[in-house]
Amino acid sequence: MNDHRGTAAKAGISLGSAIAVAISWSLNKSIFWAILHGVFSWFYVIFYAFTRPGGLMG
Repeated sequence: MNDHRGTAAKAGISLGSAIAVAISWSLNKSIFWAILHGVFSWFYVIFYAFTRPGGLMG
């Protein structure tokens, strides 16, 4: 197996977490909320997509 593959997963960082943290920081400018939303990762990303104007619901 390639040593570079899975490095981010071993560090505990997923794509969903990174997106959730970026969205949270841009909205709240709070480290606490960014960490909390990063823990919920894809749940927060999907919630954000459904609840924002112009999101998945139009």
